Amino acid sequence: MTTLPLIRSGKVFSALLRLGWSVKRQSKSHRTLQHAHWPDFVFAWHTHQEIGERMMDRIAVHTGLKRSDL
Repeated sequence: MTTLPLIRSGKVFSALLRLGWSVKRQSKSHRTLQHAHWPDFVFAWHTHQEIGERMMDRIAVHTGLKRSDL
C-alpha cells in the first residue's frame, strides 16, 4: 500500500471521474460512485475539505486511485 499526500477532496473527486467513475446517486454531500470494474463507492466529502493520508489510502484501495492519477 502506498501513502498518498494530503489533498483537497475536489481534486480527488475529479481524478475519480477521469478514471471512469460516475455519480450513480447523490444525497446532500454523499455521492455514490459507480464503475464497471469496481464495487460502488460512497464519496462523502465537501469540495474544499482536505483528506488525510490514511483516508487517501482507503480510497485508493477501494477505487484503484494512484498518486499519478492526481
